[in-house]
Amino acid sequence: MARHFSLSGFPEWLPEQRLVEQHVLSTLQRTFELHGFSGIETRAVEPVSQLLSKGETSKEIYLLSRLQADQATDDAELGLHFDLTVPLARYVVENAGRLMFPFKRYQIQKVWRGERPQDGRFREFVQADVDVVGQDTLSQHHDMELPLVMVDALSKLPIPKVVVRASNRKVAQGFYEAIGLADIEGALRAIDKLDKIGEKAVAEMLMADGATDEQASQALTLAAITGSDGSIADQVLALGARSERLDTGLNELVDLVEGANELMPGSIVADLKIARGLDYYTGTVYESTMVGHEDLGSVCSGGRYDSLATDGKKTYPGVGLSIGVSRVLARVLGTPLVEASRSVPTAVLVAVMDEEHRRASERIAVQLRDRGIPTEVSPSAAKFGKQIRYADRRGIPFVWFPGDPDSVKDIRSGEQVDADAAQWAPPAEDLHPTVRMLS
Repeated sequence: MARHFSLSGFPEWLPEQRLVEQHVLSTLQRTFELHGFSGIETRAVEPVSQLLSKGETSKEIYLLSRLQADQATDDAELGLHFDLTVPLARYVVENAGRLMFPFKRYQIQKVWRGERPQDGRFREFVQADVDVVGQDTLSQHHDMELPLVMVDALSKLPIPKVVVRASNRKVAQGFYEAIGLADIEGALRAIDKLDKIGEKAVAEMLMADGATDEQASQALTLAAITGSDGSIADQVLALGARSERLDTGLNELVDLVEGANELMPGSIVADLKIARGLDYYTGTVYESTMVGHEDLGSVCSGGRYDSLATDGKKTYPGVGLSIGVSRVLARVLGTPLVEASRSVPTAVLVAVMDEEHRRASERIAVQLRDRGIPTEVSPSAAKFGKQIRYADRRGIPFVWFPGDPDSVKDIRSGEQVDADAAQWAPPAEDLHPTVRMLS
């Protein structure tokens, strides 16, 4: 007999947990479509050269190969995609002639990363992305639209409140230029690690990349600025550094924060320590954390990218956000903070009088299913008491008893009434499993 090997980093939910996941995914889909986003799905693999085009990510890529591969005739080296943004860039370029711009898409799909599994981090996981992509230009107001879509979506999920924080890389880049930092991209990557490794370690990283002690201190002072209105600009300008890029970034950030909070009060907080480590972000960047679970890290992140997608003639700028669905589920299911009302979709179990009359029970089940009622037939013709206990263990709320007339019993309350399979229906709240947060 083959030995079973457990693989960490590849979540496999139990049926009742899968019901929660399906509820989350369907809620996200409905909300994204409510905001006018169209769903797409892209292939799971991309050329490695394409995956590497957005920065230093080679250690995260799972390579794809065949046991009988012929190196002389095989196509370019392939890898499993580790996010949904790079595939989107390729998809937009290949289909630009058939898309309407600005192109608003959502994508809910699995991705793969070859990193060490830990709390909230997996090798295989589900992401849910929303992006708006333009052709040559993309209006700045989409930078405000996207986080509000996510605030709406996240508020409908059975999870703790999520706080969306935003910054603008132009602010940090312009500030670093003004104070004379040589390695601006290195500084952004260092600041992005602030929550994980602390100020002292970040300062050491900055100085290792050529910053002076004073420049490192100034960068950390900038990163400490937060706010929910235009006062964030005053705090930044009070530091004394000025540049054209800095002014542009501040204007964009203030417009974003004030506009979003006017439409949805308290929806977004400016936080200048957010940098996002990936190289393709060019302006607004976002991160989000669940209240009371900040140790999990960001559960929804993204930003503006003005030059990720191009065919050499046209450029397709975009802005997008991504929810780490599996990361959120691992926390709310593992704690647990949420549960499904039952572990199976079934609302009705049709009892079987005896095996000779099983066909009669199956005909009743067909009638109920034809009317949209999730139904299964008892697997055995045991005594009714055992069939009821079977339904109870599975969380099935109703048991149907064939007879003359038929009857149906709510096994939670004990109430039993005569019923006709062509007319009877369970209460709306019992038709499908529901999901709720635990107090």
